Amino acid sequence: MKKLLFLFDTDPVPSAFDTVVGYDGGADNVAGYAAVSPENVGALIDGCIYTRGGKDKQNTAIFVGGGNMAKGEALFESVKKHFFGPFRVSVMLDSNGSNTTAAAGVALLAKGRNLKGKKAVVLAGTGPVGMRAAGFFGMEGCDVTITSRTKERAEAAAKVIEKRFGIKVSGAAGATDEERVEAVKDANIVYSAGAIGVQLLPKSGWENNPKIELLADVNAQPPMGIEGVDAMDKGKDHGGKLGYGALGIGGLKLKLHRECIAKMFESSDGVYDAEEIYALAKEMA
Repeated sequence: MKKLLFLFDTDPVPSAFDTVVGYDGGADNVAGYAAVSPENVGALIDGCIYTRGGKDKQNTAIFVGGGNMAKGEALFESVKKHFFGPFRVSVMLDSNGSNTTAAAGVALLAKGRNLKGKKAVVLAGTGPVGMRAAGFFGMEGCDVTITSRTKERAEAAAKVIEKRFGIKVSGAAGATDEERVEAVKDANIVYSAGAIGVQLLPKSGWENNPKIELLADVNAQPPMGIEGVDAMDKGKDHGGKLGYGALGIGGLKLKLHRECIAKMFESSDGVYDAEEIYALAKEMA
């Protein structure tokens, strides 16, 4: 009985990255479908849930991906709503790698330390990774703030995070270096989740700030999102502050992604969204 992973991608072309990790996670075959939406997913789900019976169903799994988190969440909910009784298979959501990347980064920061009560600022926190990271910091009991180009956009995203995770999140303007330095002045944790090749925080904005304890940057392409934190850093000491770079985080992210794929084939009713993926990330960290 072959292990079949169906990649439901909301983008025009199925993700090559998710396809590779699907195989590395133990799938015998990965079938990618593009431009999948709640409106057209029904027939695909029927093919997944009606073709195998009993324990054989655990050899079929669904991965929801694509670059748009909102579309991914809507598709993920639609997939789950089509399941009933024993007619279900395991399913995972990881649009834009947001769940696994954010979970790996926050899990490494939380490893061996209590983050409750710490002030965490997520720079460029309105993207998929930033919003998930903010949610995970909230789950750890942090006082969370996200930045965006405008305060209004940050506050709108904060409300979405609050609704999803049941936590309190603040929004702050972060269009300029000056605004971002101001946003992190009282932070204990700074998590940079911006686009690749965009510097969000100059070294002068954090190196002499005695309150900052932890720095994380998920940008792997120069210039780094946080100047002075290298992509390879994994708990590197920067004058009493520990830094984690994109590749330092990426090792756990890839292991986590592969482990989630493997776990989906252990049962026919696994559901892997933010909370489940973060719990696994903390175990693996």
